[in-house]
Amino acid sequence: MLEAIDHSTEVRLNISELLSRLDNDRELLRELVQLFKDECPRLIQSLRDAISRQEVNAVETISHSLKGMLANVSATRAVSAASLLEEIGRARKHSQLGEALAALESEIAVLLPELDACLVGAQL
Repeated sequence: MLEAIDHSTEVRLNISELLSRLDNDRELLRELVQLFKDECPRLIQSLRDAISRQEVNAVETISHSLKGMLANVSATRAVSAASLLEEIGRARKHSQLGEALAALESEIAVLLPELDACLVGAQL
């Protein structure tokens, strides 16, 4: 069983940090968020496939890539979830992979509408 991580004080999406890193470039923000939204489903499916085949090296690599993409959009809580999945893959804890993936997918499911709102706000 996974150790519970207390995310209650973490923001899900740190818009001010993201805009600051992008020098408040709204067009770049739109491009970055759209790139994430285009690539994320492919990476999640790759994780599902790797987990179903018990390919922990692939889980570690894909989780690391996804963690980087999530960090690029300042998705703090999802970064933590991807990092945990990466660590579980590295430690070869096969029995925890499904639960860790579910936690990551849950974070991303909540994140996507926030990113959509971010895109709408960037059009101002």
